[in-house]
Amino acid sequence: MTVVGPFGLNVRDQALEADVQAGLAAVEEGLLEATKSGVPFITEAAQHLVRAGGKRFRPLLVHLAAQFGDPYAPGIVPAAVVVELTHLATLYHDDVMDEADVRRGVESANQRWGNSVAVLTGDFLFARASYILADLGPDAVRIQAEAFERLVTGQILETAGPTEGRDPVDHYLDVLGGKTGSLVAVSCRFGAMMSGADETVVDVLTQYGERLGVAFQLADDVLDIASDSHESGKTPGTDLREGIPTLPVLHLRAQAAQHGRPEDLALCELLDGDLTDDARHAEALALLRVHPALDQARRDTVRYAEEARAALAPLPDCDAKAALRELCDAVVHRAG
Repeated sequence: MTVVGPFGLNVRDQALEADVQAGLAAVEEGLLEATKSGVPFITEAAQHLVRAGGKRFRPLLVHLAAQFGDPYAPGIVPAAVVVELTHLATLYHDDVMDEADVRRGVESANQRWGNSVAVLTGDFLFARASYILADLGPDAVRIQAEAFERLVTGQILETAGPTEGRDPVDHYLDVLGGKTGSLVAVSCRFGAMMSGADETVVDVLTQYGERLGVAFQLADDVLDIASDSHESGKTPGTDLREGIPTLPVLHLRAQAAQHGRPEDLALCELLDGDLTDDARHAEALALLRVHPALDQARRDTVRYAEEARAALAPLPDCDAKAALRELCDAVVHRAG
């Protein structure tokens, strides 16, 4: 049994491992090529997060999904580059919105060069993704546009918050379906589609990716509270400091409203205060790390990962299917 990728994904078949490793290496080359500009400063800024590394979760899914058709089809690597460029572009924009100072263990672009450069660099990456996408055909362009619309809608809904009477947890899960699930689903869809897989297989893998994407983001929510910066590659409690209501906090507030325990109400009051103060932020983080709401968020992560695993049932048994199942376990493991 061998290992591939940053998740420690076990791949039992040497041919599959070789295909995936070669595909991911080609994606790295494609990312560096796609982020080159005639202006050296733009190249430096655009390659900042590429060179910082990352999980390459979406390209990995493209290549695993491609195993259900022709894994050597010419559109697979470009499609993987497109989804990763799109993801990277959103990170530049997210860090501006969150005022983050660390991303993937390095200084964030907005911290290094300012918000304007970070936003424009994200736009540059979107443009390069679109350029590559144009060669993959009108169906691919439409699918990516729909996913991007969902991604932006999810971000706007997160910013606007739930409407009156809407359960904040349900609203948040819908947000994640757009913000994260949409692009992960497209990664699986592109891999299967570009490989020429049967349409039913494409549909199954798309549904799998949607659920896995939500599980992946929920695991990030848990990591934002539970991990240190070495583990997550970004400053712990970033969402907390910015007042972004991730799932552990939403569960805390629901429990406080339902049961009225003094310690829960006091923690909510702390969260409503000024968490730019380092001492208050550290206190809130420490209390959330031992609160049952964090375990509840972990259970939700497991539920979505299990739904992703169940979605794979119609696919024929093979090493690629086993690897996709193991990704569900890997995502859950990240959440502890």
